[in-house]
Amino acid sequence: MQKRTFKKTGEKISLLGMGVMRLPETADGLIDEDLSVDMIRRAIEGGINYMDCAYTYHGGASEKVLGKALKNGYREKVFIADKIPAWLAKNEEDIEKMFEESLARLDVDFIDMYLIHNITAPIWKKVQKLNVIPFLEQKQREGKIRHLGFSFHDSLSLFREVVDFRSWDFCQIQLNYMDADIQAGVAGLRYAASKGLSVIIMEPLKGGRLTDAVPSSIKKIWDRAETKISPAEWCFRWVADFPQVTTILSGMSTMDQLEENLAIIENCLPESLTKNELSLIEEAAGKYRELIKYQCTDCKYCMPCPFKVDIPRCLSLYNEWFLYDKNPKTLMEYKSWMDKRQRASNCTDCKECESKCPQQLHITEAMKKIKQEFGE
Repeated sequence: MQKRTFKKTGEKISLLGMGVMRLPETADGLIDEDLSVDMIRRAIEGGINYMDCAYTYHGGASEKVLGKALKNGYREKVFIADKIPAWLAKNEEDIEKMFEESLARLDVDFIDMYLIHNITAPIWKKVQKLNVIPFLEQKQREGKIRHLGFSFHDSLSLFREVVDFRSWDFCQIQLNYMDADIQAGVAGLRYAASKGLSVIIMEPLKGGRLTDAVPSSIKKIWDRAETKISPAEWCFRWVADFPQVTTILSGMSTMDQLEENLAIIENCLPESLTKNELSLIEEAAGKYRELIKYQCTDCKYCMPCPFKVDIPRCLSLYNEWFLYDKNPKTLMEYKSWMDKRQRASNCTDCKECESKCPQQLHITEAMKKIKQEFGE
């Protein structure tokens, strides 16, 4: 496993990190604990030493499963990253309660990499109002947090403000070849690195959107490459090409995905892409931008909808409708497989989802378009 250096300490972090937001599930939507434990341990045996979790993932079940997987000597082999959702707190006591609850779920005495989760302009204001940073700094002095950072989903200008607010150890940003100029983007990556922060990358495959059912127009672009590699490898190689990147997170849901990514990462070297390869990637990005209507990553931060609308699924089917030339199977799936209560027609334009969306999508506008396109 390739490793890169954590700037503040010189510790070696695996280039591929495992996100536990998308662990395998059972038919009833719960985490498949046995398979998840096997996957996490196989990842560690394969050289991954960075495990990314959060208080909110699977309602806390992800933390519990990760803690279970790290028994029997595995804890000592990894850096645990976890996140606190300040948006859920009503007061300072809630911040402490959530922090202690994460420690208990993980069944650990300290967390290696602790992040303020999903910083956007409203959340950043709340973080300061509730004195989240002084609280976490105290926990760091107590030895319950080793390194303090934040994950981010907002504008580049706000990103620079947060980076400059204090001496952070690291940060986590969304980056893939479709999002080079979105949110913090490449400019943010370079800015953070210039300030001495290690940078963790999330959504390198854009929630699987760049690898699942690749359109024929994109396949034709990849087919022109001298070296034939998978869509996933194109994604990882583009991110890894930046020497400022410390770790690339992947939310793997199957053992096959894990094995594929372990193999791919060995070929992901900094500044190794040729001009021709970079040109092909930019061409593919341009083609995708023409096809995709709403850049949803299926992070589910918009959920639950107070009116039961399954927002990510509605957006996914709407995007597929245009990606695959309005294939009738997509319409059939929407009308036959989705509960009527989950459809876009139930949107009341309350915009609660839009205040939570890391991608800042105009979701209510999309729901109206979906209702018009699909007929209900």
